[in-house]
Amino acid sequence: MVMDFLLLLEHYFYYPIIFLLSWKYLSLEEVILAILYISYGLRLVLFIFIRNIKSTYATKMKGKLKSNNEFKFFVLVIIWVYCSLLYSCQISPLVFRILSPEKDKFLLYIGVIISLIGFFIEIEADNQKTNSKKTNPDRFVDTWLYRFCRCPNYFGEIIFWTGCFIGGIKIYNGFVQWFSALLGYIGILYTMFSGARRIEINHNKNYGNDPQFKEYAKRTPILIPFLPIYSIERFYWLRGWIII
Repeated sequence: MVMDFLLLLEHYFYYPIIFLLSWKYLSLEEVILAILYISYGLRLVLFIFIRNIKSTYATKMKGKLKSNNEFKFFVLVIIWVYCSLLYSCQISPLVFRILSPEKDKFLLYIGVIISLIGFFIEIEADNQKTNSKKTNPDRFVDTWLYRFCRCPNYFGEIIFWTGCFIGGIKIYNGFVQWFSALLGYIGILYTMFSGARRIEINHNKNYGNDPQFKEYAKRTPILIPFLPIYSIERFYWLRGWIII
């Protein structure tokens, strides 16, 4: 778990904070982007930290996820390098914007609006699930945002990073920048679908005999609202190591 939080801190705080420390050299829009990354990361890190220290969550997830101690050292190094590179690619649109002489603002603000929508979707989905589990811990959540898809928190994260990618489209210059930005975006898509697959497997184990859950899963997309993909459990290539 320690490694997980170090990766999250590196991802969401290191680069944006470095940029903010150089705020005198940044435009207002670049400062807004850095603040957006930090706000998003702070919320996510605190949510995961509070969730993981709860004894009920630790008991529930025991045996379902591997701890860092179960991995060999060289595997942890590979994971660390992979995640560090992926996370750097995810926030590369901010780096490229600072380096670029092109200062397009239209797509930037469109991207910021999209990211904010994703931010609030994820907050609301996490809060809704937390509150629902307090009142009925043994039942799946199928109200409000969970009526549109079974993993709205992951969907919110996809929307957030979609906004970040779109905001930099006009300033990407050359193969390396396009490759880096696309790699970061595709990486988060893979991570979210991988996480949704893990949740689907857990839900099928926990609620698979519940007729109400079967009906809910049959009519509710797994990750993207209105996209008729209801199950991804059979997609074994979505297996992956995720930290959320």
